[in-house]
Formats: sequence, structure tokens, C-alpha cells
Amino acid sequence: MFTKKDFDAVRKNLIEEELKVVFTNGCFDIIHRGHVEYLNEAKSLGDFLVVGLNSDSSVRKLKGPERPVVNETDRAFVLSSLKAVDAVIIFEEETPYELIKFVKPDFLVKGGDWKKEDIVGSDIVEEYGGKVISLKFVDSYSTTGLISKIKSL
Repeated sequence: MFTKKDFDAVRKNLIEEELKVVFTNGCFDIIHRGHVEYLNEAKSLGDFLVVGLNSDSSVRKLKGPERPVVNETDRAFVLSSLKAVDAVIIFEEETPYELIKFVKPDFLVKGGDWKKEDIVGSDIVEEYGGKVISLKFVDSYSTTGLISKIKSL
């Protein structure tokens, strides 16, 4: 897990080495195959994948009082342990807009359930010549679906 300060030093090295930074974000509560496929595809677009992770309070605002199921520290640990992920930065806001502004990724990526024009931060990234990409949606995998299945057992 990175703090903004930690990442600032890393970003300077990435720029010097002319490496491409990919950014994506999400709650990643109960990580499943769809998440892993999505993160692998995101990583394939560049050299260094940064995942903006919604904090517990941010997830509650977005998903309701029973979420997240897994706390932010554990979600960050699991994400950081995935081969495709190079950095995880937790953000408190409902959207990663300020974090995207800070990271300045070359590629801003979301899943196929997001239209390019609706992706938060697309205006920032396109303004400096970065690319905004909506990846294909991985069907049949969802945290909400997993939670429903578990509750029905």
C-alpha cells in the first residue's frame, strides 16, 4: 500500500524512465475472478498499474451501511499481492477525481460497464494527452452477486 507521499517519489522515477502509468479504481470488496481479469488487462496497457481503492467510509457512502464486507487494509493487502498491481492508494472521497489529478496516469481505465464519457477523471487525463479506456466487461462476476449467493445459503 502506498501513501500519496510514497507514490510521489515513485512517479518521478517512472517519468524519468519513460514508463507508462495505468490507473484504475474501485471498491474491490470480495475480490473475484472478474476483478483479476480486469486488473490483468489494465496492466497490459502500460508498465505500472496504480489502483485507487475506496476507503471503508467511501464504500459505505456508495454501497450502503453493510459494505464493505472486507476492510480497507485487507482489501489493499490482497490487491497489492496480485501480480498485475504495482501500487494501491486508498482514497476517502466518493470519487477518485483528486487522486487521478495527483497520479497523472497515462491511461485511465474502467470496466466495460462504464461509458468513456462517464469515467471520473477523463477530463483531466485527456487534457494532458492521456488515454481513457473502457475495457470489456467480464460477465457473470460481481461482488453483489456473491454476497446474495452467500446470504441465500
